[in-house]
Amino acid sequence: MTDDALTPDQIQQIRDRVAGLMPQVRADLEQLVRIPSVSASSFDQSQVARSAEAVADLLRREGLDVEIVVEGGRPAVIGHIDGPEGAPTVTLYAHHDVQPPGDETDWDSAPFEPEERGGRLYGRGAADDKAGVMAHVAALRAHSGNLPVGVTVFVEGEEEFGSASLPQILEKHGHRLSADAIVIADSGNWAIGEPALTTTLRGGVRAVVRVQTLDHSVHSGMYGGAAPDAVTALNRLLASLHDDDGSVAVKGLDEGTAADLDYDEARFREESGLLDGVDLIGTGSILTRLWNKPSITTIGMDVTSVDKASNTLAARAAAKVSMRLAPTQDPGAAFELLKQHLLDHAPWGAKVTVELEEHGSGFAADADGPIYDEARASFADAWGTAPVDMGVGGSIPFISDFVARFPDASIIVTGVEDPDTRAHGANESLHLGEFEKVCVAEAVFLARLGALRTAH
Repeated sequence: MTDDALTPDQIQQIRDRVAGLMPQVRADLEQLVRIPSVSASSFDQSQVARSAEAVADLLRREGLDVEIVVEGGRPAVIGHIDGPEGAPTVTLYAHHDVQPPGDETDWDSAPFEPEERGGRLYGRGAADDKAGVMAHVAALRAHSGNLPVGVTVFVEGEEEFGSASLPQILEKHGHRLSADAIVIADSGNWAIGEPALTTTLRGGVRAVVRVQTLDHSVHSGMYGGAAPDAVTALNRLLASLHDDDGSVAVKGLDEGTAADLDYDEARFREESGLLDGVDLIGTGSILTRLWNKPSITTIGMDVTSVDKASNTLAARAAAKVSMRLAPTQDPGAAFELLKQHLLDHAPWGAKVTVELEEHGSGFAADADGPIYDEARASFADAWGTAPVDMGVGGSIPFISDFVARFPDASIIVTGVEDPDTRAHGANESLHLGEFEKVCVAEAVFLARLGALRTAH
């Protein structure tokens, strides 16, 4: 680590500049949150276009050369500004699209009308990931007129919808995103007051399993007891995916071991909302279960609803299954193992089909070298405590595309979230005090990287 890259006075000056910028940064964030830029196809896509225009306008105001690009999907924004001669280049990633709000009655305030309560800003996208967009803008503003590095900002428009057009964007525009360091602001920190770099992410597979036992549904009184119904067969099939202790029963999947961080059952229960008396599942440390081992969840089922049920043996039933994978696992191979397990465990000769819906690779960073040193030092400057390296049980599949396209870049995954952010859920929120520290850290990182001058 180059401890002398910046003086304490220089770091304090950046802190002071960011503090002065925060009221406007927050106002701009709130304006972005008010745009319901849900990229799911069942929502109004003109709002995603409107959001892209708003992001482009923010970047143009900071002097960047900006273009909105569409390559068969939702609009993304690419902006660039040169740095000093010989300085490193940094690409800053975020996404401006958001998840659907879900049932608005579950929210304590309107999802697209930001509201502050208890030092947190509530609203869909307030954290994931419009705060990531604004952290980049804040870092640019902190160095306005004297940027220490060359910067490209890439703000995607369909991350929450699978990043389907990202390969085409990288193929056509990837030369514009090449950099010494790529900062991906789409993760979080270890806890309030404890920053983190995300160094591992699980991969994922989503599949649909369909079960058929009858040519058509029939009377349960006349045929029940001899003919199996598809719903019961599906339940038995899904139950085969876990051992009695809740460990994944699909054989051959990769497993790893998480870093030894202080994370006990009490904290997990509080953060997850696990009910009293409900046991944890799986084996190994909790963090190993969350970050480095596979998990399988049934996330949806097509069966007759309770209020519409009749005394009938259902002929067909289906379920959607989400499987999270160890960071090292090849998702294609994992799907084949899942598929074979389900076919092998079909109860009572039921007809089973398994279709792959979506898959994505995990990520395991080689988080060493001078750029990572400067990133860690920047977090320590902003928080007053050294960051931890953490994993995340969720997936950011597009990172593997960045790794393949930019093999020589240091990819730094960070973000604005904390354990109570509730991204994707009701009452998503941003801790405003932590958000300011994120902005400071990124501004300091740009300064440190500019002072380093060894990346080229």
